[in-house]
Amino acid sequence: MNPLFLLALIITPLLGGFCIIPQHFDDDRKRSIYAEAVVCLTSVLIWIAIAKVQRGRPVVIYSFTEDFFIEFCMDGPAMLFAGMISILWPLVMPYAFEYMEHERRKNGFFAFYVMTYGITLGIAFAANMTTLYVFYEMLSLVTIPLVSHYMDHESMYAGRKYAAFTIGGASLAFFAVVMTTLWGNSGRFIYGGSVKAAPGSVILQTAFLFGFFGFGVKAAIFPLHSWLPTASAAPTPVTALLHAVAVVNSGVFAVLRLVWYVFGPELLTGTKAADIALLTAEFTLVYAAFLAVKERHFKRRLAYSTVSNLSYMLTGILLLTPYGLEAGMMHMVFHSVIKMSLFLCAGAFMHMTGNAYVYEVNGVGRQMKVTFIFYTLSALSLTGIPLLCGFVSKWHLVLACLRRADMISYIGGAALILSAFACAVYTLSVSIRAFFPITGTDWYQAARPASASTEGAPAAAAARTKKGKTVTDPGIRMLLPIVVFGIINVIFGVFPHPLVKLLEAIASGM
Repeated sequence: MNPLFLLALIITPLLGGFCIIPQHFDDDRKRSIYAEAVVCLTSVLIWIAIAKVQRGRPVVIYSFTEDFFIEFCMDGPAMLFAGMISILWPLVMPYAFEYMEHERRKNGFFAFYVMTYGITLGIAFAANMTTLYVFYEMLSLVTIPLVSHYMDHESMYAGRKYAAFTIGGASLAFFAVVMTTLWGNSGRFIYGGSVKAAPGSVILQTAFLFGFFGFGVKAAIFPLHSWLPTASAAPTPVTALLHAVAVVNSGVFAVLRLVWYVFGPELLTGTKAADIALLTAEFTLVYAAFLAVKERHFKRRLAYSTVSNLSYMLTGILLLTPYGLEAGMMHMVFHSVIKMSLFLCAGAFMHMTGNAYVYEVNGVGRQMKVTFIFYTLSALSLTGIPLLCGFVSKWHLVLACLRRADMISYIGGAALILSAFACAVYTLSVSIRAFFPITGTDWYQAARPASASTEGAPAAAAARTKKGKTVTDPGIRMLLPIVVFGIINVIFGVFPHPLVKLLEAIASGM
């Protein structure tokens, strides 16, 4: 199949999402059927492309100059990233339909939500730095309205902060894009690196650090991470899919391309720039884990957890060994499944109760049994308990650090273990509180801020008071993806070998 098929695949959700705006859907059911159909069609086309499009054959779509052009290609990382989002996106759409049922501006919300799918695919199939950069910037622009959807003070502030960080980060990355494009082969993605320069070049190392921190903004690297917890003001479908999967994983994916397919491990190994990047990732994963322990807002706690786990992935990639790359990609896949489930469970709690803080979970697990059973399952997986997928990727990451066998990698291994202990505290403490409540009205009222019952909760939940009314699990549209992600979590934890073999092949350049 011609690689031009990839262009049609990207255009499908872009055009499909855009058409929601002029249609002025006044029927939720029609809008939901249309949006889900576009998303499912796109996912089917992705799997046709994975099966049929010729591997490693780039196709130029548009040329700005002789060296700067838009180009798409299907290779190992593209297959992995596109295949992953093709499963996650259709599953989360029904959750979004129920969650947003009583909200305003739904046409605009779902238009941008669907269009984001196409732009994320543009990042996945990008064949050079110019293409990656163009879609990376487009992703920032199309997700700003989603972050600011509620249009209140908190959401508008979150949108401005998100825009400032991500667009500012792209400005840093632009230097790396220009330099790597001019240094050779038009910035094309070639396993092992396409840059032709002396390993000790100061300009080379500077360009790498600009690219790492620029693209790393979306991966929430320290000190450019604070936008992510703030963006939890967005509706939970946005927080879950975009800020636990699409947006943040696009940052990790861009760094993966920069490290392994542009500069290459041979040029970076032993350089100060690579050491700075690795140490920054190791610091971030510990620092953010302990911020999560302190955080009392439910979604912001999970957002700090995401900051930590994104640096798990970056640590694996920056070890500059095939085994480290394999482990980093593995955690990208497994963390997406786990964190999607955690965010969806948090959103279900907020949606059904109108509450947003961890201490307000007190005893709710006995009423929302399905939600908090699957929350606990995902919390155990993220902590690294065997027979769940989180254990598999974290174990491979620790082994990758030990196999590299130098001081920086040993520090990384210790950081991974330390953050796993913090992870147990900030995730499982919620489960304990949900099923084994702390009694004492005085303590509860003393700890509760005045805004606790509404902050971060959807408008419909904030408007209804649950006093004297039984709280239950949400409807089937919200529960279905939570249950499915829980099942996937267990399946990959017990039978990870097929995915491990695929990742081994990608990490070795096959």
